[in-house]
Amino acid sequence: MGSRRELEPDVLLGAYADGIFPMADETGEIEWFSPDPRAIIPLDAFRVSSNLGRSCRSGRFEVHINRDFAGVMSACAEREEGTWISRDIIEAYTRIHGLGFGYSVEVYREGELAGGLYGVALGGAFFGESMFHRVTDASKVALVHLVERMRARGFTLLDVQFMTPHLRQFGTIEIPRETYLARLQSALRQRCVFAD
Repeated sequence: MGSRRELEPDVLLGAYADGIFPMADETGEIEWFSPDPRAIIPLDAFRVSSNLGRSCRSGRFEVHINRDFAGVMSACAEREEGTWISRDIIEAYTRIHGLGFGYSVEVYREGELAGGLYGVALGGAFFGESMFHRVTDASKVALVHLVERMRARGFTLLDVQFMTPHLRQFGTIEIPRETYLARLQSALRQRCVFAD
């Protein structure tokens, strides 16, 4: 099947519900992943350093939801080392954003987009896809805001797919795929609203 059909909203959202997500390879071909182990951030164990806490309280940043979803995706795709966020991926996630499943958390400084993240929300799960920053701490501020919003709205699962040194500092853990899939099914039964 071609990548366009692969990334239609029903296929894409069905894959997320089964614990599977797409990434494009260097040629733009779509590959599907269900890592074992899977990285998640436990919402009750999320860690914020004192420096980051000060950045969040400093008033230097303004945080918004879905003001510029496409801009966040494009910024996440701008990586010197190459990216898995192809044109087809951007188009697919823009479609599910339009359907109310794709969300961006955007951080602005002096009116300019300084950092952010985007992902997919289903039930009580949020699948974090990518983040970027143009100003120090901006992506971290977005992550803090994401976790606060998820806690406030009753979400229970924050999936970040793969462990990285950057994510480890926030209390990210790895769990077996079987455990992840059980937690995912529980989260999908919830009725949570990410944005009004």
